[in-house]
Formats: sequence, structure tokens, C-alpha cells
Amino acid sequence: MTTADRGFLRTAGGTIVVLASVMTLAAQAPVPLRGQRGQEPGRGQQGQAPAPVLPSSPVTAPVATISPEVRGPGAMFPALMSLPERDDLAHYKYEAREYFVSGTANGQPYKTRIVVRKPSNAGRFSGIVLAESMHPSGNAWMFHFTHTYTMASGHIGLEILTSTPAQFVEFNEERYKDLSTQQGQAGEIIAQVGQLIRSNQPGNPLSGLPLRKMILAGTSASAAVVVNYLPAHMVYRRPDLGPIYDGFLPTSNGNASIRQVDVPLIQVPTTTEAMRGNLPTRPDGDAPGDQFRAYEFAGMAHLDTRNVEAFRPNPCKNPISLFPLDAYMAVALHHLVQWVDKGTVPPRADRMVLDRDTANDGSLIALDEFGNPTGGIRNPYVDVPVAKYGVPNEGAVPPTPNTVPWVALRGEAGINQLCGLTGYQMRFAGEQLKKLYKNKKDYVAKVRQRLDELTRQGWSLPVYKDRILADAAQIDF
Repeated sequence: MTTADRGFLRTAGGTIVVLASVMTLAAQAPVPLRGQRGQEPGRGQQGQAPAPVLPSSPVTAPVATISPEVRGPGAMFPALMSLPERDDLAHYKYEAREYFVSGTANGQPYKTRIVVRKPSNAGRFSGIVLAESMHPSGNAWMFHFTHTYTMASGHIGLEILTSTPAQFVEFNEERYKDLSTQQGQAGEIIAQVGQLIRSNQPGNPLSGLPLRKMILAGTSASAAVVVNYLPAHMVYRRPDLGPIYDGFLPTSNGNASIRQVDVPLIQVPTTTEAMRGNLPTRPDGDAPGDQFRAYEFAGMAHLDTRNVEAFRPNPCKNPISLFPLDAYMAVALHHLVQWVDKGTVPPRADRMVLDRDTANDGSLIALDEFGNPTGGIRNPYVDVPVAKYGVPNEGAVPPTPNTVPWVALRGEAGINQLCGLTGYQMRFAGEQLKKLYKNKKDYVAKVRQRLDELTRQGWSLPVYKDRILADAAQIDF
């Protein structure tokens, strides 16, 4: 297909500056602290730090200093929302361990924290580490968004705090009062922590484990951290001047043209970005120094509402989308893992189609007869549809009472912004379903057939097969 136009807290050698999307950062800002509605600078971020100046040529990154495992006082800030029952860390026999790391970045000292989420049985470790900068909303969204695939595969999650620790101090001051980060330090912190994890440094929490490859991922505001890190990636290196991170995965991100780097990168914009006319223009590439894919999954919204309990009760006007965002973010991660670890070149994919005509259907996206996006990477939810998957949602009027702090503390305007990053689904009436499919048996058979086709093509992972078929089995004609 030719593209028509491109355009959290309920838990279980020069100056290079890259600016993130103001809209995205505002909408996914940290949860307001007590007595605070706006977002003020937190501890360690008063005033403006100078922009980081990168070395003019590649250098070996320093190794961050690490503490013994932090076991108290009090509870650990989890930075991971509750995962679905029987699909959580306990189910996969994973454990989360916290450490403090420190060093000097952008000419100033820092002390921050990392969390390692890994199999309790070291023998299950795959050799792959999925690193991410904790999203400023207080959640490790990339681990959350890919948790089933990540843990079923035995990958380790590495969460790095690079933003203000204010909400940590609010949560447990005694434990976190000494944490301090400054603006402009994120890139060096990420490099120094990565160097630590790949080193023989005493105290390395992965010491003795067969680490082969490390990927740095992020979504929305944390994807901006990934994109901002790319210039630093080219100069802060391992002792042999090889890359610290072997691949990058910025998701829920529509940067038109992400810079080239010397390792594979897969970008995952969503239908939300497409609705704003904000999609990558950079073509896919396979050559060294230009290993790039843009994977655009039709029907996927910017923010998941299926596996995020904060959306129950639903604070949005329309029914929340139950599209399995995690199943498809995991497809992108899987292809990136295979690319960096085995050299398996991933398939190229159609991009979503934009018609930039809001007069016909209110959308910049070219929609099909059911109101779902055309083009992009397909899935049974849009190819064998029983609902329209639309974006954006909006806050309910009047606001729906919601006691989850991640939602409730935002106020009406904040909830509107939050819902605007999510999707909705409008189920087809029974009569329409009967016109499209003979009966429920016929519908389920068509879903199974399409799912099998997509699995063979590499656009669906076997670990999610039962979940997708269970969704089909629940449809009531």
C-alpha cells in the first residue's frame, strides 16, 4: 500500500539540545504533590542548569557508583502500576531490587535510583536488558507495556530515575531525601548507569549474569529522553568505544525524522500521533548507520487503558479502549531484540494513511467504513472488527469520581489532557455484527485465521494468542 500522505499512583563537541513535545510533556507531567496543583521544580531541580556540552569525539563513559541493595527505611517507591492478575511479577517469578547510584553529570554531582526487575532464577535470564528512564508520571511504562513478553522471555528490566525525585521524597522522605538530580544530567546518567551494568564493577547487580545486549526504550515523555540521548550515545562509549546501548525503541512518539545512529532503532508512533498529523517521514533503512524501522499499529492509542487500573472507574467520556497495546508494543520490542542480538533484519511495514481531510470523517487519518485507520500494521481488532477504535477520548462531563491519585489529583483540566492521550471503542450493535459475520462461531474462526496469518508474518507474538482469542470469544452477538 502506498501512503497517501506522511506528514501514575496505584501500585503492586558542542552544545546539543533536543527539545521534546511540549504538549506530551504537559499532559503526562508528574502527579501533583500535596497542596500543589501545578508542577513546580522539585528537589534537585531549582533553577536552570546549563545545557550539557558533549565531547567532540568518542570517550569512555565513567562508571556510576552503586550502593548496596536498598531495603529501607520504609517502602520502596515501586514505579510500576498494578499488573493484571496472574500476569504480574509474582506469576513470572520475578523480583524487583532497588539501588542508589551516584556520580557527576553535566559538571554537577547526582544521586538517583535504579530498579532491576529480573527472574528470581538467574538461569532464566535471556541475556537481554530492557532499560528505560522512569516516566515523569512515576511509572516504568515500557516494562508495563511489554511485561508479558518481557518476563515470559526472561529479559531483565532496568529502570533509571533521571527526572526530579520530588515524588519519591513525597512518598518516603526518610528513604529518598538524599536523592538529587539536575536538569541536563539525564544523558550522562543513562550512559554511566549503562556502563555500570556492563562492567565488572563491584556491586553491579547483574554481575555474573551473561548479558549480551542492552536496549534503551521509552514512551511519550520517556521516549523524548531516548531521542535526546542519541547524540550522547555517539560519544559516551564502552572502553572499546563500542556502544553502551545496542538498540533504541522510542514509542508513542511521532518525531518526523529521528537522527541516525550506529545501532538499530525502531520508532513506534500511535494512532494518536497520526490523528495529529504527526508521523515519521524518515524512510526505513538497513545499511550500517541507518538501521531504522517505523512501526505504526492501526488502532493503538498513545496511552494504554486496558491494563492500567487507574482508568477504573473510567474518568473519560467515552468507553475506554480495550485494544491490547502491550501485545503490539511487544512485537516492536521482539523485532528489535532479534535485530540487535541475532542480526535478524525485521520486516518492513506499511505506514498509516493520512488524508488530512477532517471534513469527511473528522480525522486527519484515512478511515475505513467502520471508522478504523487504514494502512499501518494490521491486527484482528481492525481487520475483523467488532468496534470502532477511535482517538482521542476526552474527560467525562461532569467528571467521574475517581479516587486513584494518579487521576484524581490532576483535576478536571488534567483529566481532560489524560483522556486525550487515550483511545475509546464503540462496539457495533448486534444487528451489524450479524450482517458482517454469520454467527459467533464464524466470527471467532475469522479472527483465528487472521491471527495465524499475522503471526506467520511476524506481526503477532504466540505469547499473546490465547488473550486475543479470548477477546473474540467474549463478543456477544
